[in-house]
Amino acid sequence: MTFSILSHDPRDGSIGLASQSHFFGVGSVVGTAEPGVGAVVSQAFANTDWPPAALAALRAGRTPQDIVDELVQGDPWAAYRQVAVMDATGRHATFTGGRCVPQTGTATGPGVVAVGNMLADPGVCAAMVAAHDASPGPAERRLVAALAAGERAGGDARGSQSAYLRVVGGARTDRPWREVRADIRVDDAPDPIGELARLLPIQHGFRAVGATLFTPGVVIGTPGELDPATDPAGFVDLLTEAVPDLGDNREAALWRAVVLLRFNEPERGGRELAALLADRPSLGPFVRALAEVGILAAADVQDGPG
Repeated sequence: MTFSILSHDPRDGSIGLASQSHFFGVGSVVGTAEPGVGAVVSQAFANTDWPPAALAALRAGRTPQDIVDELVQGDPWAAYRQVAVMDATGRHATFTGGRCVPQTGTATGPGVVAVGNMLADPGVCAAMVAAHDASPGPAERRLVAALAAGERAGGDARGSQSAYLRVVGGARTDRPWREVRADIRVDDAPDPIGELARLLPIQHGFRAVGATLFTPGVVIGTPGELDPATDPAGFVDLLTEAVPDLGDNREAALWRAVVLLRFNEPERGGRELAALLADRPSLGPFVRALAEVGILAAADVQDGPG
C-alpha cells in the first residue's frame, strides 16, 4: 500500500526517507530517520514496532542485514510485511514478505534503496532510484523527485492520499532534534507528492526565519548578547534567500528589516520596514508591539502606518 525511498548523501552525510501511500497519514506509521544513525521504513501490513527497534539496533552498531533478519525471524506475520533499513553510511537491507500484495518491488543503488507494494507497475521502484540519482540539489529535493517519478511510473495501485519526507544530518549528537533538516507530512490530499513539493521551499524558508528568531541576540535579547563569533549579516543573507521561498508570506522580509534595524543599518532597515508596512498596514500594531518589548527601538516604528 506504499512506496518509499531511503537515501544517504555522501556530500554532507545526510540521511533521508520519503513515502507515499493511499493511506491516511503515512508519516505517522511508515518509519523515521535519526541523525547519525540511519533510516527505517516498515510498510505493507506494517509492524510499527519495527522502526524504533531497528533504530535502537543501529545505535548499538548492528548491521542493516542482521537487523532485518532479526525483525523477520521475530515476527510470525512477517510474510505480510515489507521493510528497509539503512545505516548512517548508506548500507542497506530489505525484506519483502511472500504474502505482500503484488505488485511489489525493490530497487537499489549506492546509498539509495526504494521499496514498494500494492504497486500499479513493477517498475515504480526502479523509476524512483533513477530519478533520485539524476536529480540535482540537496537530499530533500532528490527524494521528492523520486516520489514524483514513482507516481508517474504507476504509483500505488489504489491511488494517492498521503506523503512524508524526513531528512536529518549525518552527525550523531545528544540533541538529535536540532539536526532535522526536513520533516513534512501531508496526511490527506488529492496530490500529496505535489503538496510536498509545494511545502518544501516554504519549510526551507522558515528554517531561516527560525534560525533568526531563536538565536539569542539576533532578535531576542540585546545585540550585545550575540555570540561575538556570529556575524549578523549572515542572518540577513539567510532571510534574503528565504524571501522568494515564502512567496506572499512576508515573514522573512519582516524579520530581515528587524535585524537590519537592530544591527546598525537603520537606513536600509527603515526603508524595508516602511515598504512592508505600506504593503501590509495591518502589521503596524504588531511592529509597534515589537518596540514595546524592546526588540525594536521606539524611534524605529513611531512613524509606521497602522
